[in-house]
Amino acid sequence: MITDECINCDVCEPECPNDAIYMGEAFYEIDPHKCTECVGHFDEPQCVQICPVACIPLNPEHVESRETLMQKYQRLTAIKVTTAAAASSGV
Repeated sequence: MITDECINCDVCEPECPNDAIYMGEAFYEIDPHKCTECVGHFDEPQCVQICPVACIPLNPEHVESRETLMQKYQRLTAIKVTTAAAASSGV
């Protein structure tokens, strides 16, 4: 999650490999259904690493095991591949 300490510096959004970060009403937010904490992509969450004000703690309402995050990564990756294949075939 991104707290209200966010300064809207725009550095986290492009770093997210799952496109889970988006601009909310007042500051950036993270879609927990798309966030894998970078499991499957990187060793550590990229948004946390790059945030200049350290306003991205783990969301206590969405604690997930590494195994669950990997399953989510695999599901999201499969969706991206299917969507890209459909787009390239003109479907």
